[in-house]
Amino acid sequence: MVDPEAGERGETVGERTALELLDKAVAGMGGQNRTGQHQMARQVARAIETGEHLLVQAGTGTGKSLAYLIPLIAHAMESNKPTLVSTATLALQTQIVGRDLPRLLESINPELERPVSIALVKGRANYVCRHKLEGGFPSEEPSEGQLFSLGEDTSVPHLAAAIGGPASQLGKEVLRLREWAGKTTTGDRDELMPGVTDRAWRQVSVTSMECLGAQKCPMAEECFSELARHRAAESDVVVTNHAMLAVSAFEGLAVLPEYDVVVVDEAHELQDRVTGAVSGQLSVAMIHAAASSARKHTAITVDALNAAADRLELAIIGAPSGLLPNGLNDEQLDCVDQLREACRAALSDSKGDSSNTVDGGRQLARSRLMLILELCERLLSARENREVVWLSRNSTFDPQQGYTAPDEDSPALINIAPLSVAGRLREGLFAGHTVVLTSATLAIGSAFEATAGGLGLTGQGAPSWTGVDVGSPFDYPKQGMLYVAKHLPKPGRGTSPEALDELEELIKASHGGALCLFSSRRAAEEAAEAMRSRLDVDILCQGESTMAALVRQFAEEEDTCLFGTMSLWQGVDVPGGSCRLVVIDRIPFPRPDDPLMTARSRAVAQAGGNGFMAVSATHAAIRLAQGAGRLIRSTGDKGVVAVLDSRLSTERYGNFLRAALPPFWPTTDRSVVRGALERLYAESAKA
Repeated sequence: MVDPEAGERGETVGERTALELLDKAVAGMGGQNRTGQHQMARQVARAIETGEHLLVQAGTGTGKSLAYLIPLIAHAMESNKPTLVSTATLALQTQIVGRDLPRLLESINPELERPVSIALVKGRANYVCRHKLEGGFPSEEPSEGQLFSLGEDTSVPHLAAAIGGPASQLGKEVLRLREWAGKTTTGDRDELMPGVTDRAWRQVSVTSMECLGAQKCPMAEECFSELARHRAAESDVVVTNHAMLAVSAFEGLAVLPEYDVVVVDEAHELQDRVTGAVSGQLSVAMIHAAASSARKHTAITVDALNAAADRLELAIIGAPSGLLPNGLNDEQLDCVDQLREACRAALSDSKGDSSNTVDGGRQLARSRLMLILELCERLLSARENREVVWLSRNSTFDPQQGYTAPDEDSPALINIAPLSVAGRLREGLFAGHTVVLTSATLAIGSAFEATAGGLGLTGQGAPSWTGVDVGSPFDYPKQGMLYVAKHLPKPGRGTSPEALDELEELIKASHGGALCLFSSRRAAEEAAEAMRSRLDVDILCQGESTMAALVRQFAEEEDTCLFGTMSLWQGVDVPGGSCRLVVIDRIPFPRPDDPLMTARSRAVAQAGGNGFMAVSATHAAIRLAQGAGRLIRSTGDKGVVAVLDSRLSTERYGNFLRAALPPFWPTTDRSVVRGALERLYAESAKA
């Protein structure tokens, strides 16, 4: 519908409403209008009205949260279904629910016909299970003491004794959880401050497979997870995560309320997060544990399960780790088929009395069996379903080679994942919904096709979509410099002495204030150790404290450096002088032995494409842009992004990778960079 008063601009009613609300929101929050933010809000509103999918690249500083939340809220006021926002990280999810939406609604509430309701939906394991808390499930960690036992007293004294007494760390945590569970209105783990260990949390939570379900659980009406879903169904805006979106799209389970519009923020992560959510792993230890649980909680005979596990172990014990291009061999498939039949028989034998609504132990045992049965079915049909199968083992560090490698003497794990999630996303997500995908890094150059293809938006039968880059308010050529250390040798195993010398020179010139991003945890630790012995600046390293504490200290201390890995490539937002140098040790290609990436590259090549460019180079380009994006976070920021990988300048694919980066002023002259960093430090010292 086009508003006749909009004149030649052709603005729709939704666009005009969104822009008016956006102007009032920005003014009410003490901000300034931004061209990119206006453009994005208009495009999102138009997509919602037309039903055409939208990919929006919105650079850092655009204010994209407001730009998509305003049209979503405007639509939700008229729709009888909630609108969804999906994020990849907990940090952004918390930011939207705890900061962005409350501030926004406070500024525009007078303009709305009624209050807007918000809900947050997570997986069941993120909520306290009241039934388990009251003794409805037995402990699955017998070696550490039974926390709950069916039919026994579950009072606090018994509980404390079962976990080693109230003086033990686990005992203290669980007793605090019980106390908190009696006060909380949400049961959401993230609201518990301070937090508890994963081991303690497992004592009071269940997975979706372990859950008895609303029909059988005697405490369903008080269930925190169910209450969260009921609130979501009645809300205007629901915030969730990519994993929940994947379960809804792939499994068709009602984990999310019915919706017609969804905004996928951090959309560059969607393909990987969805793949991770629907990947599976089978081990011999897992089968034996399921058999033990079934024997303990259902009293069935599990000889067939254990025999199948032993036979499978013999079939994979000598197989090398890595990709299985044709899936499991015939002998291994026979073993999996035997395991499938043993699981079916065990599930049939363990049904028990269907009128029993509180047998948590039986549910736990059967959930393990059902998971193994599902994995068997997938492995047996992997070839026809185009799923990737590989073996993995625990890794150890080889000091002579300088890298981690699988310990071939350790037990093998059988892994399975979809070769592509495109088709399933096309059917489960894009069909029947309007989807807006946004991130600071969606396009390479001006092309969105690589991202769109991985998500199912290209090829025969693909739905229509529009790609838009709304830019950034930052003047990248004036605010930042891209330095490629072209003179360094091509990266090999570990960090070269020349790269360490280069890192030392750069940090000396900047007098600290460096965020140093590495391709591996070990590389970060080794570089931090080397720099501490050479430089008189404080160096923090990932793993030495919580991520939040490290980033906070880095932000507060302008001359401190922070070394870390991939989680820092996307999770650090430190405007100001504390981050005036970002160092990237090497181009973030996927590991050459990554089974899933290898399989996807081969599939592209077999179809006549360039597997390296379509998979590895695209993967690297997006992540390189994410890392470089840590430098300029506000209009007043200045600094240098230094890449210690000469291939960015010397290899033909370098142009492709650089096209994904912000348009920094480029140089390969170290003296120019040193001078710029020295001047920047002098300026900040004067200020």
